[in-house]
Amino acid sequence: MSFLSDFWKYLRERKKWWLLPVIIFVLIIGVLLIIGSTGPAGAFIYTLF
Repeated sequence: MSFLSDFWKYLRERKKWWLLPVIIFVLIIGVLLIIGSTGPAGAFIYTLF
């Protein structure tokens, strides 16, 4: 959890707000890849791409 608080402090102090959407997008893609590779949801996610 300290990583998240340090990252948040970095964004606030350095005014790097453009990094937040990039990080969120990468996390969403990562979650979709993990879910898509396992389980029955893979066929649904496969059709999205």
